[in-house]
Amino acid sequence: MSEVDDKVGRALARFDRVMAVVDEKQGPVATQARRQRQRSLATYGRALSKAALVVLVVSVLTILVGLFVPIGIMGFVAAVALAGGIAAMLFFHDVLQEVAAPTVPTDLPNGEMVQRFDSFLYKSRRALPAPAQTVVDGISEQLGTLKQTLERVDTLDPDAQDARRLMSVHLPGLIERYANVPTAYRAEADAEGKTVDQRLVEGLEASRSALGEVNERLAKRDMDAFQTQGRFITSKYGGEDGPA
Repeated sequence: MSEVDDKVGRALARFDRVMAVVDEKQGPVATQARRQRQRSLATYGRALSKAALVVLVVSVLTILVGLFVPIGIMGFVAAVALAGGIAAMLFFHDVLQEVAAPTVPTDLPNGEMVQRFDSFLYKSRRALPAPAQTVVDGISEQLGTLKQTLERVDTLDPDAQDARRLMSVHLPGLIERYANVPTAYRAEADAEGKTVDQRLVEGLEASRSALGEVNERLAKRDMDAFQTQGRFITSKYGGEDGPA
């Protein structure tokens, strides 16, 4: 009987691995990967733009100085080296920030914070157990709409503050603390009979629900504003006798 159970367990494990690969190629993970590639390309683009601007500025300054003071070949070489050094430093600074360990700073604008949070989830996902990955995918699916609504809201708005704390402090802290627990201890039950993996899933589920509620409140606020404006225009200009 145990041999049959072992075969069934191995078959289910193979099935889970196959489905994980399918999800990564076609499911929500593919969408996350596409957004991550877009963010990386934008980072490289900004870094190249900064580097090109530095080269341009140094070149213009070198030409202006050369009009009044002969700089000679050594001065030209020094200017080229200076421009190249500064450009490379700026470029690699921005690129290394992109590939560094995922973090979500607390001082970002709303829209940028959502993007950094999405990147954090994408980079952290593989280290989580399968049930937690499913919840993370659900959180990522909410972020497109959340970004649209948060970008129109002030940073100090109470709903925005709730979302910002969750994205930059609470949820990253939960995942980081989970990563600190040795793998051998994650299956041990606590005083309430729940394992570390189960606690992680519960925390992620609560986070997904909280972000969904914030998203819904912000969207309802926009809908109410639209309906109020529509009723005002209808009452003012939509009478039978035309505009008042």
